[in-house]
Amino acid sequence: MSGPSFHLEFPSRDLFKFPPDWAPPALPPSQTTGTLRAPFSISAETYNALLSPKVPATIATVYAITVALLNRYNKSRDNKPWAISKTKAFFAFVILHNVFLAVYSGITNVAMARALYRLTLGLNSGLVENVDAYCKIHGPRGLGNAVTFNNTLDAWGVKNPQILLGANNEPDPTDVGRLWNEGLAFWGWWFYLSKFYEVLDTVIILAKGKRSSTLQTYHHAGAMLCMWAGIRFMSPPIWMFVFINSGIHALMYHGQYTYYTVSALGVRVPQPIKRTLTTMQIAQFVIGANFAAIHLFVSYTVPVATPYTLIQNVGSVAVSAASAVSSSATAAASAASATGLGAVFKKMLFRAAGQEGLAENVRDDSGNIFGPEAGNTVETREETRWRDEYVKVPCIDTTGQSFAIWLNVIYLMPLTALFIRFFIRSYIKRTAQASKASATSKAAKDAGHGVEREMTATNGSAANGKAAAAHHQNGSANKQPQLNGGLSTTNPNKNDLSYADMAKH
Repeated sequence: MSGPSFHLEFPSRDLFKFPPDWAPPALPPSQTTGTLRAPFSISAETYNALLSPKVPATIATVYAITVALLNRYNKSRDNKPWAISKTKAFFAFVILHNVFLAVYSGITNVAMARALYRLTLGLNSGLVENVDAYCKIHGPRGLGNAVTFNNTLDAWGVKNPQILLGANNEPDPTDVGRLWNEGLAFWGWWFYLSKFYEVLDTVIILAKGKRSSTLQTYHHAGAMLCMWAGIRFMSPPIWMFVFINSGIHALMYHGQYTYYTVSALGVRVPQPIKRTLTTMQIAQFVIGANFAAIHLFVSYTVPVATPYTLIQNVGSVAVSAASAVSSSATAAASAASATGLGAVFKKMLFRAAGQEGLAENVRDDSGNIFGPEAGNTVETREETRWRDEYVKVPCIDTTGQSFAIWLNVIYLMPLTALFIRFFIRSYIKRTAQASKASATSKAAKDAGHGVEREMTATNGSAANGKAAAAHHQNGSANKQPQLNGGLSTTNPNKNDLSYADMAKH
C-alpha cells in the first residue's frame, strides 16, 4: 500500500467473546501529579481493586432491591413525605448535593476537553491520523506509534521499533499525546465512582414520599456497570460518555443538577427549557450508542518499519588491462599448455563469430574458466535496509474493549426508549391535555354567556308583560305575587352557578 487508508468492514469474530479476556489490567494514571491530567496519584492496588466486577454488580443489585422495597413502603403510607424531608437540614443537603455534582461534572468536562485538545491533530492532518488518535489511547502521539495489547500473545506491543515500553513491558505512563495518559485514566475512573454517589438522587426522591420510576432505577444501575466496563477494559469510545455526560450533568438533573438546584430554590423553570434538556439527554444516548458501535467496524492502515535485504554482486579485476596486454603472449602460451587446444580454438571461434559472452564462459578440461576472464571474481554482499509498509489494523484490539462497547449499546437502547416515553408523557400528552382543557373551558364560558343573554331577554319580556297587566288592573298587581319569568327570588344567582358548573367541565 502506498499510503494510509481508511476502511469500514465487519469486525472479526474473535472480538466477540463472553466472558471477555481479563488481560490486561487497567493501567493507573501517571504518578506525576499536580497537572490537570492527574491532580494527585492513585495507587495501582486501589485503582484496580475498585474496578473489580464485584463492586458495581453488588452496589447495583443492592440499589435496585432497596428502591423496590422503599417504593412499596411509600405506597403503603399514601406517598407521604418522610419527616426528615421537611427539615431545613434536608433542604440544605439537597442544595449542596446538586451544587457539588454540578461543579464536579463541570471540572470533569473541562479536564476531558483539555485531553481532547491535546490529542486532536486538526484539519491539517489526514483522516487516518485523526482516526488513529481516537482509536488508540496508549503510547505517544503519531500514526503507527500506538502501544496496543495482543490477546493472542498476551503482551503489549508497538509497531514502531523506536518506541520503547515502560516498566513490566507496559505502556510508559509518561507518554503524551493519547487519551489515557492525557486524563482519561484519572477522570474516567472518578467518573465511574461518581455513579455510586449519584444514587443519592433516588434517596432524595424517596424521602419526599415520591415513587422512584423504572427509568430512574435502570438509568443509575446500568450506568454503574457501563462505566465500569469502559474504564476496566480501557475501551476507546468511553471518553465520549465521560466528556458529554459530564457536560450535560453540569446542566441537568437525571443529569440535570443545575436545573434541579434552581428548582429547589423555588425558581420556576420554563417548560421549553425542561423539554430542551430532556431532548439533549435523548440525543446524547442516540449519538453515543452509534458513535461507540462504529468503532467495531473501523480499520485503517499504519506505517510499519519493515526490514529487507539488499544483495549486490561486486566484480573485482585481479589483473589490470595494461598488464594483460603486455603479457598476452605469455598468457596465451601458458593457456595452450595448461588447457587443451580444443578449448582454446573454441574460445577463438566464438570471439571470431562475435559471441563474446559464450567465449568468456568456455571452460578447460578441468571445468574452469581460463584466459583473461579467470582474473575476474564476483563477490556477493548483503545489506539490511528498512522501509515503511502499510498494514491494516482494527480500531478495537481486545475482547474487553469490544465487550464494553456492546454492553453500552445494549444498555442505551431501552434507556433511550424509556426517555422517549417519558418525553411523550411529560410534554406531548400533557400539553395536548392542557390545550384540550383550555378549549373546553373557553367553550363553556361562551355557552354560559349565551345562556345569560337568553335569560336576560326572557326576564325583560316577562317584566314588560307584568307592567302592562298592572296598568289595566288599576294597581291590583300590588296584591298579587310577583312573577320573575322563572328566576328564583331565593337564589338570584342560579344562572351564575350553572355557568360556574359548566365552566368546571
